[in-house]
Amino acid sequence: MDTNGAIASLLRDLASAQPSKQKKWGYARAAAAVANLDQPIESLVRPDGTLQKIPNVGPSSERVILEVLRTGESPTVASAIDASNYLSRSQVAAALKDQTVAAVTLGEYRGDLQMHSVWSDGSQTLADIVAAGIERGYEFSAITDHSYGLPIAGGVSMARLAEQHREIDALNKKFRGTFRLLKGIEANIRADGSIDMTPDELARLEVVVAAPHSALRSTADQTARMLTAVQAPGIHILGHPRGRKYGARPGIAADWRRIFRAAARHGVAIEIDGDPSRQDIDHTLARQALASGCIFALDSDAHARRELAYAETAVAHARLAGIPKERVVNCWPLAQLLEWLTLRTETVR
Repeated sequence: MDTNGAIASLLRDLASAQPSKQKKWGYARAAAAVANLDQPIESLVRPDGTLQKIPNVGPSSERVILEVLRTGESPTVASAIDASNYLSRSQVAAALKDQTVAAVTLGEYRGDLQMHSVWSDGSQTLADIVAAGIERGYEFSAITDHSYGLPIAGGVSMARLAEQHREIDALNKKFRGTFRLLKGIEANIRADGSIDMTPDELARLEVVVAAPHSALRSTADQTARMLTAVQAPGIHILGHPRGRKYGARPGIAADWRRIFRAAARHGVAIEIDGDPSRQDIDHTLARQALASGCIFALDSDAHARRELAYAETAVAHARLAGIPKERVVNCWPLAQLLEWLTLRTETVR
């Protein structure tokens, strides 16, 4: 076992769970110090069980190191991650069942507005998505494959997107009156806040989810970047806004209250991404967004048919945040949803 690597990974996880920049920096620096040791960290333990001094490793990080060396795990790290508002499956189930909560319910959920298919980096076909949506009792879903500005995720060119739209048209004709598949995209928010598609291209879509996919480990404040994105014409949903990943990165640092207020002014929905590794935004930030007047999109970010169930995690966070169904676009009747989508699309024309 690479103990140095395992401990460095735990310290990075601990850094990602910290609320303050100073603590994030401290644990990240300690993680780098351990990862760069040229000897096994076990050899630095004194006979009395204490640890020899390692540059850039403070007392808090030393505690984590000794926990791992003594027991193979770190309760300190586990506790911090639990406190960073990731819900376990049992917590999701409890939130969905809690009848004392006055908020959106799973039964009021009409459709999923972020998912990926074989056209980009997903494993499900469009027909699979329609069948799975009908099976779950949905009235609609949106295909939001990655835009061409993100080739690493199989971003779809505009020519291929036109082909996809023809397939969607055929499916909608077949299932008319039963299910509606919406033409969408997950556009990339560049480092400067601009969107990686032109206004004319955005206008060809029914649903535009704009999400950050770069500079997600930077400790620099990115408020300006995200404000630019939510004010961009034609954007419907700010997708997984922080870009955080469980055990990997804390995501973007920003003044989220300012961003939420701007999103509310421009009628842009804030996404609660239900992918268990994302859960972004979580229920604590969602309460801030609710108080700022935001509307919400609760999505699975599914890349495979079985992952449609991730929407339940999004709904659980919304319930813990006290979000009513009226503020959730996934719960709107299709006609109301289309009216909102059209209004936002018209801002690029």
